[in-house]
Amino acid sequence: MLYKTIQPNRVVMGKLPHGGDLLKELTLVCEEEKVSLGTIAAIGAVQKANIGFYDQQERTYRFTEFDRPLEIAALTGNISMRDGKPMVHAHLTLADDKSACFAGHLGPGTTVFACEFVITACDGPAFVREYDEQTGLPLWTL
Repeated sequence: MLYKTIQPNRVVMGKLPHGGDLLKELTLVCEEEKVSLGTIAAIGAVQKANIGFYDQQERTYRFTEFDRPLEIAALTGNISMRDGKPMVHAHLTLADDKSACFAGHLGPGTTVFACEFVITACDGPAFVREYDEQTGLPLWTL
């Protein structure tokens, strides 16, 4: 087990623009606010969604598109650095009009209807993502 102690230092709260790409907009906030380490949470709704499942055998994400309105029941994730830029890694739980839920890795192409977010920026040693041979994923090097 590898871990480091970090300290929260500020909170950034806001809402994302209607029609924006959820992942892109969250990343833009991190870039503008110079958040390179932290956690993220959000609620709201999307017009359409793109969520993924990592196939461990194939070492690739399989994405499913939902071309319909869905509620963001939960979005949770973290912010670290990859290739010198902030990277948002988030998982998303979505609910339809019958309360059926769908969940997975937040992918590009998820369009915001309304979204309120909370980013907790932290101080501490850099968490940098690099290719991990064992999993095929860009994981933290601690």
